[in-house]
Amino acid sequence: MNKIMRLIALLMAFGLIAAACGDSSDDTSSDADTSSESETDEEMDEETESDTDEEMVDETDADTDGEAASAGSGKIAVLLPDSASSARWENDDRRFFEEAFAAAGLTGDDYTILNAEGDAATQQTQAEQAITDGATVLVMVNLDSGSGAAIIENAHSQGVKVIDYDRLTVEGDGADYYVSFDNVAVGRLMGESMLDALADFDGVPNVVLLNGGPTDNNATLFRDGYYGAVEAKFDSGEWNLVDEQAVPDWDNVQAQTIFEQILTANSNEIDAVIVANDGMAGGVISALQAQGLEGIPVTGQDATVGGIQNILLGNQHMTVYKAVKAEAFAAAELAIALWNGEEPTNATGAVNNGTNDIASLLLVPVETNASNIEDTVIADGFRSTEEICVGEVADSEFCG
Repeated sequence: MNKIMRLIALLMAFGLIAAACGDSSDDTSSDADTSSESETDEEMDEETESDTDEEMVDETDADTDGEAASAGSGKIAVLLPDSASSARWENDDRRFFEEAFAAAGLTGDDYTILNAEGDAATQQTQAEQAITDGATVLVMVNLDSGSGAAIIENAHSQGVKVIDYDRLTVEGDGADYYVSFDNVAVGRLMGESMLDALADFDGVPNVVLLNGGPTDNNATLFRDGYYGAVEAKFDSGEWNLVDEQAVPDWDNVQAQTIFEQILTANSNEIDAVIVANDGMAGGVISALQAQGLEGIPVTGQDATVGGIQNILLGNQHMTVYKAVKAEAFAAAELAIALWNGEEPTNATGAVNNGTNDIASLLLVPVETNASNIEDTVIADGFRSTEEICVGEVADSEFCG
């Protein structure tokens, strides 16, 4: 059994994969029932915050039998979206795909990894050129569902298989496979963490929601999760929702500008901010600090180095750790099976993209805060103390 197969076996054994079985139309509508993408949440805190992730990564790294995939047809092309919305795409996903392909015996002649740098037209051109250059499998993080659907349609017309990676394409017939996280659960972790953060607040807190890019289906799912967790607080009047805005393209600079305008409009009277990822949270934190506002809970996700550092400095309440290595290895296994002309066996669930049920594999996210950084992102090797403990963070208790 090669390294990728061992990883998937361990994921299944420890419950880190949530099979989205049956009709999972929640991926395409903010009003739909989200239970099928979230059915393992109740077990998540007890299981995924344990040392099972560490065992998973150790096992993946330890298998060095050098077993190679059989020679496939053409190439595998991985299409990443940008390097600005989140540091994960270049810093994490790229390296983990490279590790996964190398572990399976592929060389640089067998695959290519491209980044569209936020331009949908560029991504379409990259996909077309990859197919011209012999790609028979595309692994795609779409920049929006419209352009993603166009890429899928063109690929299918030429007999090329497509895997939606991390983001589901909710227009057109859909990809052949979908690998991601339980994204409603990601948002729910943010909302539930904010409930804890404001449990002892004296009075009615003024809360802001800063959502991700409006063209990204994941942003809708994250919002479904966190709004669903806190909606009762708004409905009862216990919390005051002072503003909610989506940030185009998940742009961190725009996030800061939007939040600065919210602060001005509300005379700086903001008590909590649910922010859809760590990059935008950094912009919110900068805006708060510029006004001398401290101690305001801010959420995030992706467990970026910056997000972890902000948590250790007391500027960010939490983040959500998504085991990107497991996600990339799972997608790589699918891609290699398709490349070899085989039927993949690890995508046993189904998520509806609005038109068709897409064979899917979903992984379970984990809340990360100041109390469990060591046991989650450090234990897994996803982050290191060397990259976190720099600058003023080096003087924190965690780094001492």
